[in-house]
Amino acid sequence: MVLGSDVRRSIAHRGRGTALAAALLLFLTPALAACSDDEGGGGNETPPTPTVEQTEPGGQSPAATAPADAGAAETEIKQNWRKFFDPATSMEDKQTVLENGDRMAPVLQAFSGDERGGQVQAKVSKVEFTSPTEANVTYDLTLKGATALPNASGTAVEQDGTWKVSAKTLCALVQLSGNGSPIPGC
Repeated sequence: MVLGSDVRRSIAHRGRGTALAAALLLFLTPALAACSDDEGGGGNETPPTPTVEQTEPGGQSPAATAPADAGAAETEIKQNWRKFFDPATSMEDKQTVLENGDRMAPVLQAFSGDERGGQVQAKVSKVEFTSPTEANVTYDLTLKGATALPNASGTAVEQDGTWKVSAKTLCALVQLSGNGSPIPGC
């Protein structure tokens, strides 16, 4: 092996590397120029504000567990439950605060037709939202002013923009009355 032969190979490799670098520079220069602006800085636009989105386990976005105005919704639920269970409220008005009130008329008549049904009232003690359109309701049911069913559980649903007593709550109360005969709608 000749001592100078290794040096020549090294120079030849360096020459090819320099030629390759020059070719890459010529090829990439137009592409890099297209990505920059004339001013050398950022544009006049404000950069987007980063946001952090909370996710549930499994990567899903969290579901809302209350309506946008929970305070107003809770007040409406309490008022409509009081209205629904007020013996002085007409059947038509009760239907407006009962889920699917028009279809639930036979159940409502069975409930109101029971002697005790016409004497009950309800006082809501707790509303717990489970979604923007549903809530668990804890209430006391009174009969002639005496608490007949303390801490009863029911549900309220938002339907057509109004918070209403759920049909399943009424059906459960009708079943408690001990009538025994099937009621259409429950």
